[in-house]
Amino acid sequence: MHVTTQQNRKEGHARMPDTFLDENKPANRFARAREAQAVALLEDYVEMIGDLSAELGEARVADIAERMHVSQPTATKSIARLKREGLATSRPYRGVFLTDEGARLADRVRDRHRTVVAFLIRMGVPEDIAELDAEGIEHHVSQVTLSAFEAVLNCKT
Repeated sequence: MHVTTQQNRKEGHARMPDTFLDENKPANRFARAREAQAVALLEDYVEMIGDLSAELGEARVADIAERMHVSQPTATKSIARLKREGLATSRPYRGVFLTDEGARLADRVRDRHRTVVAFLIRMGVPEDIAELDAEGIEHHVSQVTLSAFEAVLNCKT
């Protein structure tokens, strides 16, 4: 069964599909990678807006752009996409705020990041490297693999 981002939105969450298996076609790792890259950017912005809101009370475009190391027009374009996806809102002369759906996505992304970091550290990767590597892995890991990571972490060895 192929799950699309649009289907995920209807179910109340925008995120990478857990698998890209179609019963009638072999798995396509290239299609999965392209979908994950598109979703990764969206997830990074949602996570950043959540972090800035928790830290500063709101997320201003200038702060988002600075922390994401992009120009303000680039940040504005990505924020417009978040708004179209129903993940964020903004008010004139105020910052950007996550919708309930956006906040749930930010929490899932943060949890996934923590799991990947903890797993890499358990495997012997130094913490600073685990943090860097997790930033890319967290967007591409399937729920099946993430569950396996969690099983290893929960194993009392």
